Amino acid sequence: MPYALFSKEDKLSKAYPTEADVWKHACKSGLVVDVLVEADESGSRPILENDYEIRPCRPDPQEDPAKNQAEAEADEEQDFQLSPQAGSSAGAC
Repeated sequence: MPYALFSKEDKLSKAYPTEADVWKHACKSGLVVDVLVEADESGSRPILENDYEIRPCRPDPQEDPAKNQAEAEADEEQDFQLSPQAGSSAGAC
């Protein structure tokens, strides 16, 4: 089953094949922050801002999650090639 980003009951993103795909796109969109966790030895863990959630969903009738993923990856590759700061670190994501 595909996954998408939600705010309450509103679907905010396209559907993608896996939960990991949605995390990746949320991170690249600046929606993921690191939160300090006192009981955890690693010190922090990523969470979504604004109480967003990643949940399984049914894609819209005209939507193809695999096509959405392929288009997003192509866009990211083009952005990377055009970026004057390609190769610089963009944070924890």
